[in-house]
Amino acid sequence: MSDKSLVRMFEEVRWQTLRILDGVDEQAARWAPHGLQNTILWHAGHAFIVAESCTMQSLGRTPAYSDSWFSIFSGRELTPQDVPAEGWPVLDSVVTELRNQRDRLVELYRSLTESQLVAQAVHKPQRTVRYMILHGIYDEAAHGGETWLLRKLWEVQKPTAAN
Repeated sequence: MSDKSLVRMFEEVRWQTLRILDGVDEQAARWAPHGLQNTILWHAGHAFIVAESCTMQSLGRTPAYSDSWFSIFSGRELTPQDVPAEGWPVLDSVVTELRNQRDRLVELYRSLTESQLVAQAVHKPQRTVRYMILHGIYDEAAHGGETWLLRKLWEVQKPTAAN
């Protein structure tokens, strides 16, 4: 039997992520306040990469993302200022991937048995599969707060024709 609270937590956090991203235009998605480097677009892509990595690698499966997305959004290889403007995907494509991933991972989480969830994560044997999935959900929730703040800051500081 699957862990219903795990499934529910993922659904709730992903719903919040998608709600925050709803209505964000491309200019807002690529903006970072002075002194910061991460954008709404980066946080959205990072949520996708972390959920995918934590889930699939812990189960010994291949994550479903491109090498370029991993480089841009993992936080391990490139920083946002290292990525040329034309190297970024558009926000709509990231949102589409987040929706598709939500459906795919919910189905996967519902199929996992208790013995699979308490098993050692393949890529981090000191952790369980459940721990790694929850880590990914927690990370997305934390980045959701940063995304929400960036969205609010954009609304009060966005460039106008007079600026």
